[in-house]
Amino acid sequence: MHLHERVKIDAAAFIAVQWPVTSVGWAMKRKPSTEATAAWIRLMRIQSRVLDAVEQDLKKAGFPPLAWYEALLELSRAPSGEMRPVELERQMLIPQYSTSRLIDRLVDEGLAARRECRSDKRGQFVEITEPGRELQKKMWSAYSAAIEKYVGSKLSDADALKLCGLLDRLGCSCDEAQAIAVRDGAPAR
Repeated sequence: MHLHERVKIDAAAFIAVQWPVTSVGWAMKRKPSTEATAAWIRLMRIQSRVLDAVEQDLKKAGFPPLAWYEALLELSRAPSGEMRPVELERQMLIPQYSTSRLIDRLVDEGLAARRECRSDKRGQFVEITEPGRELQKKMWSAYSAAIEKYVGSKLSDADALKLCGLLDRLGCSCDEAQAIAVRDGAPAR
């Protein structure tokens, strides 16, 4: 996961994972408090607003959509720069309901290439190309500026850590995101 990961929450799946089968019945009967509902609404609204703003900033900078960046990032981190399409879909931070169309676009633009799996002739891999690596690195400058603009400039480091702690309780791992950010060259604040 990345520091700039998008929170994806499926309430039913979250409950099923967080509580054993024996307690799911209890969890489903309990109604959320007004405060929990308000937190949920705020989480969904800010997710939408910030992602829309980031998408607009990328567009203004002349870059393709954020999903392209995320796909290229995941491919660049994979061993030898390649993944099966289903693995790419699982790794994407942004829900991509049409991963095959996204891959088609990346291939059409020369940013990725399809390759037949040598051991399983029915399977295929998607691998990042050198132009794909270059675009992903260029996009990071605009993307990181947007993260700073919409999140970093509004939260102190202490507040950001508190938020990470709260999101961790919802199943998001900010420790992993922080380690990746440091590895990828995000500045410490």
